[in-house]
Amino acid sequence: MKRHRAGPALLLLGACRGLQPLPPPEAPVPGREIPVEARAPERETAAPARLPDDHEALVARALLIPVQGVRPDQLRDSFTASRGERVHAALDIMAPRGTPVLAADGGLLWKVRSNALGGLTVYVLDDEQRFVYYYAHLDRYADDTKEGRRVTKGAVLGYVGTTGNAPPNTPHLHFQLMKYRGDGRWWDGEPINPYPYLTGTTRGTP
Repeated sequence: MKRHRAGPALLLLGACRGLQPLPPPEAPVPGREIPVEARAPERETAAPARLPDDHEALVARALLIPVQGVRPDQLRDSFTASRGERVHAALDIMAPRGTPVLAADGGLLWKVRSNALGGLTVYVLDDEQRFVYYYAHLDRYADDTKEGRRVTKGAVLGYVGTTGNAPPNTPHLHFQLMKYRGDGRWWDGEPINPYPYLTGTTRGTP
């Protein structure tokens, strides 16, 4: 008697004989609601995570006033002040020469440079690479202020002075907050007024 070899379909069918088919779902009777507990649970869809906007992010940072001993009520908003044909776009924080300059936020000591306008300067890029903090007119740097080093909020970066184009008898810190454009141009970010974030007067700030 000639035996026929079972094809793939028969083998699959034989392997599945021990499985019991699931009963069909019960059709609802017209006019009768299916009890809530018998309904299939709705699948929860997680909302995509939303990054905070710049304002929310800066409020959450609780920026430190970057000059030791200066209180919020001593700050003056010079962000829109005229500087010849340009707008200041920064804060001038007055303090005696040699007063420690502190990191307003933690981040990377990105650039430690000197130029004719700012004198001895420091640029710090925050940990999220979102903001650049610019400190200018320093009298001198702190000993460990080196490019490539990470600093924590409150770390001493240098000391208040008048280097660059600052008036020699008016020691102060030129402090600028910029939105980093992500293009490597540390000096060319979009200025943001730091005054509300240093003084806690952020209500209504866009």
